[in-house]
Amino acid sequence: MPIQLELLPDQYAVCRFAPQAPLTGLIPPSGFFALTHTDDELSLVVSETAVQPDWTAERGWRALKVLGPLDFNLVGILSSLAAPLAAAGISIFAVSTYDTDYLLLKAEKLPAAVDTLQTAGIITNTQ
Repeated sequence: MPIQLELLPDQYAVCRFAPQAPLTGLIPPSGFFALTHTDDELSLVVSETAVQPDWTAERGWRALKVLGPLDFNLVGILSSLAAPLAAAGISIFAVSTYDTDYLLLKAEKLPAAVDTLQTAGIITNTQ
């Protein structure tokens, strides 16, 4: 089954904070962001325009959204996207939500990633 993807318009950063960092000032008022907390760290994916100079951030990511919502009974959506990209040497940072999945790829790898997924017959297009 071909998968449809939407390219989000912004360029993103993956930021790392101490696990006890306060959330005040981290969460943007709108747009895509992802926040994950563990005992070891607090990670934030956010538009590069929101990154503060003193944040530890890996910049230069683009985001592909799997058009959904996806049913929880579907199996292998993320792996069907990740496997050919891994075989092509393209690293991803995956974020999942209740409704769908997002693949973050370094901006310079985006054209090769889309080409890889189209050649493999996995995606039909990106919007």
